[in-house]
Amino acid sequence: MRVLIAGATGFIGRALVSRLRRDGHSVVAWARSETSALSLLGTDVDVISTAAGQDPLTHALSQCDAVVNLAGEPILGKRWTAARRTVLRESRVGVTAQLVSAIEAANPRPRVLVSGSAVGFYGSRGSEVLDESSASRGDFLSRLCLDWETAAQRATTFGVRVVTLRTGVVLGRGGGALAQMLPPFKAGVGGPIGSGRQYFPWIHLRDLAELIVTAVRDDRYAGPVNAVAPDLVTSKRFARALGHALRRPSVLPTPPAALRAIFGDAAIVLLASQRAEPSAARRNGFVWQFPSIDAALTDVVRGDSVNIVRVTTPPSNVAGATYVLTASTEISAPADQVFAFFCRPGNLGLITPAPMQFRVVGHVPQLSDGATIEYQMRFGPIPVRGRIRITGWNPPRSYVDVQEAGPYRVWRHEHHFAPNGPTTTLDDRVYYAPRLGALSGIINRWLIAPHLREFFRYRAEVLKLRFGSP
Repeated sequence: MRVLIAGATGFIGRALVSRLRRDGHSVVAWARSETSALSLLGTDVDVISTAAGQDPLTHALSQCDAVVNLAGEPILGKRWTAARRTVLRESRVGVTAQLVSAIEAANPRPRVLVSGSAVGFYGSRGSEVLDESSASRGDFLSRLCLDWETAAQRATTFGVRVVTLRTGVVLGRGGGALAQMLPPFKAGVGGPIGSGRQYFPWIHLRDLAELIVTAVRDDRYAGPVNAVAPDLVTSKRFARALGHALRRPSVLPTPPAALRAIFGDAAIVLLASQRAEPSAARRNGFVWQFPSIDAALTDVVRGDSVNIVRVTTPPSNVAGATYVLTASTEISAPADQVFAFFCRPGNLGLITPAPMQFRVVGHVPQLSDGATIEYQMRFGPIPVRGRIRITGWNPPRSYVDVQEAGPYRVWRHEHHFAPNGPTTTLDDRVYYAPRLGALSGIINRWLIAPHLREFFRYRAEVLKLRFGSP
């Protein structure tokens, strides 16, 4: 299939791109910036600029089998002023209406539109069990979701199957609501929001990507679908599970008054209660990889093991290295396919968390022995530039990249691809030394080591989406 995605560069969109590519589907991203989209999604993706107007979008849609609409400005993060409400509405209802108009004009038309919505459709309903037949309420977020879905459903009038995903809080690495929740919990001062009795619908990012792919190809999915996990938990239960996954206490509640002081009317997103049942997904036989909150948070928070230890006697080819990092990831694909993925420099941005803003400078068509890659990225709050050189080239078993210029005093990254029939074990070994002399130990502990752990765990998540995990 050929799938056009609006919102492809967002938290959910990037995961979906990797999941679609696993099955060999081609992807078109409808995005504001072609350069930014390619750096975040890889060069396998075609990009249509939103600034190009309706005709290029219509032409692209006439060559697509399906459309996934994930566009929308973040609900949280800014107070809901009149101007902000307009932005939230236009980025959802307006963009969806624009997409549907282009679908109507396309010839031939895509067969299916999977469009975003949220459990906010239901309003705050206490402990009432909510399935896809439950009515909406009259608050701002509920009306926004209703109008958003109505704009998408117009495509049914000209023969397109429409699925509207009422999504709960999406739990995954590299972004989303959990990224905003983690700092206080890591500091041991996290806890339930408000009373803790309100229901907290959620879904693991990998399950959401799988549900979207399923909704695209399975004709039984039509109309609203609650994109949530079957484990219906309260805010108190969620906080306890997150604290357990982090091995931190999680008993300090966040008072509603404090949330309203910070977020204004937007605090309702955190204080509302929606006991949303995934009735449609369950009826159609969908299988969750992470059906319980404990399993989901343990996977997201801990992820694959990434170990960093001091080096007392480094190998002769990395003289001066003071630390070594080791990581291992099991992938459901042959070694030659995984190696080929790593050979394309355009994929380096796809496997890097978006906040790091990684970008290859210049054009490097393919990795090979002796190739050099210039890059830009953010190292925590600090923008940096660097250059690595490829050496030790032994396809499809191993290669090495060595820093020639950049943020480290010493850097040598060994990639080993161990085949095991249809699966591959990717083993990484990184010898490195920070700069800043006597301060390097402090810098490593508080900035470099967390940065590297986040990168390798995020990369493992992308690879599992892209190739599957055993």
